[in-house]
Amino acid sequence: MNFGKVLTAMVTPFHADQSIDFDSTTILIEHLLKNGTDGLVVAGTTGESPTLTVEEKVSLWDHVVKTVNGRVPVIAGTGSNDTKASIELSQKAEQTGVDALMIVAPYYNKPNQSGLYHHFRTVAEAVRLPVMVYNVPGRSVVRIEPETIISLSKVANIVSVKEATGDLDGMAEIIEGTSDDFSLYSGDDHLTLPAFAIGAKGIISVSSHIIGNEMQNMLSLFSQGKTKEAAALHRKLRPVFHAMFQAPSPAPVKAALHTVGIDTGGVRLPLVPLTDEEQKVLQNTLKSI
Repeated sequence: MNFGKVLTAMVTPFHADQSIDFDSTTILIEHLLKNGTDGLVVAGTTGESPTLTVEEKVSLWDHVVKTVNGRVPVIAGTGSNDTKASIELSQKAEQTGVDALMIVAPYYNKPNQSGLYHHFRTVAEAVRLPVMVYNVPGRSVVRIEPETIISLSKVANIVSVKEATGDLDGMAEIIEGTSDDFSLYSGDDHLTLPAFAIGAKGIISVSSHIIGNEMQNMLSLFSQGKTKEAAALHRKLRPVFHAMFQAPSPAPVKAALHTVGIDTGGVRLPLVPLTDEEQKVLQNTLKSI
């Protein structure tokens, strides 16, 4: 399933008291839609999902769905390391009118490949919405192997995977082993162009909060056969990709948004704001582009 080329893993704006700022969420959504975003992933890791309550997530999805009003797909992050809880949250998300679900690999309890397969299949079969599998071993410890993803692609409503493994060879294996209507998205900004070049549909990005139009332009150049120009733009954007992850996300991108006049507040503990040195690196990087 094709959700677009550049999807944004959206931050969750907070007030000073760290409650969700829905007015700022509306402003952020409009900013993203004007700046290259083809779709929104809401209450994923970048949205600080580990510290959002179930009630906050449901309220956030409901608000985003109403604000977007069908202009782009809204994908809800509903996964956890508890299959039953993932089902319950996915069903709540479904009721808000989101377009699809993103389910992360179960973290901490370290299931094997059979456990991963049955987890995703069980959640997918409990809902009607399209499901995107989220493979991020750097956060979940476990990796969903390509052959497991290929098997999951045969489940009727498992239609996509977000690959944040950094493994282009594994991505190529998945793309080759799945049908043309199954989509793979890179989960690493710095691999946007390399992954696209081997058949990924696009990127689920953090940096697109700031450089979404530039990322769209890079992929369009490649699609037009202007590979040298696309590669040159990739190299130009590379410092931004790295600056957005110099500290645990989403602290850098929230600071960057503030710099460009979009106030999304701070981060919730255990995350902390950027240090002065990190802030300096970020400012210099943004000035360079």
